[in-house]
Amino acid sequence: MKIALCFMISGDQILVKENIWKEWTDVNSDIINIYFHYKDINTIKSNWIKKYAIPKANVVETSYFHMVPAYLSILSYAAQHDLDNQWFSLLTDTCVPIISPLKFREMFFKYAAFSIIDVRPAWWNVNFHKRANMSRLKKEFHLGNNPWFILKREDVARCFMYATTNKPLYNLICEGGVANESIFSIILHTFNQLDKIKKADTHVTDWARMTTATSPHVFTKGDKADIDFIEKTMRENKYIMFLRKIHKDFPEEILNDFIWKEDHDEVIREKRVARILRLEHKMFWEKWAASCSPVLFIPVAITMIASAIWYIFG
Repeated sequence: MKIALCFMISGDQILVKENIWKEWTDVNSDIINIYFHYKDINTIKSNWIKKYAIPKANVVETSYFHMVPAYLSILSYAAQHDLDNQWFSLLTDTCVPIISPLKFREMFFKYAAFSIIDVRPAWWNVNFHKRANMSRLKKEFHLGNNPWFILKREDVARCFMYATTNKPLYNLICEGGVANESIFSIILHTFNQLDKIKKADTHVTDWARMTTATSPHVFTKGDKADIDFIEKTMRENKYIMFLRKIHKDFPEEILNDFIWKEDHDEVIREKRVARILRLEHKMFWEKWAASCSPVLFIPVAITMIASAIWYIFG
């Protein structure tokens, strides 16, 4: 099984901390696939980003208010590109890893059967704001989710099925704007999956110190306030893996300390490696046992069919 890191980049079409991403992903290159949804391949300067850019045919027009088609496009490509992709992590150009590669590997093998997405009741006045056209939906669907999260393969398939079998409703929600902060929680609720996910953020995000009316705090200085907030969030949420939004001037030595400190501690490292080996061993035998049954191929088949239908008719 593998993780698909699905980056949405626009503007300058860069990763703010590309070198950190390259080093971090290289450690787990056997279980990580990388994908970039971009605006214009001809203006991308990074050869590394170009290497993992999805085909131009899969790129759709996007904006702050209308992101969902781009989400589904990159998810569709990633789902079909490698049938071993089990986790699909949505990321931006201003995201950066904040845990060690070994911890990330452990979390994947421990929680591979779960989507990790923070879902809660809509936090805005649905009768005033037109986002996701929520005032036109039943109250049970007045839901919101943080826009950057992890979906398991089965839930990715549910997204495609919803977009094709509920096309008028799907279009209504997307036309309302900023639907990426609602549509995925609505889909999970529609398929009765909200009690089967891990309702948590995967990103450290500071909404208390907003940069603009629509943007969270940009971590720039790496001062005591930044570090205290990151540490507090990580203590309180065991599912944290990434940090957003990061500025190019944020000190890389601070990031590297967060990322590599545990892996450089021999005691912590040895214990984590032992746990990972047990998890991988358990998963190997579970997969071997399942391979004797066609049930193993059901999630893969459903995702492939649903993705193909969405791509053709969506």
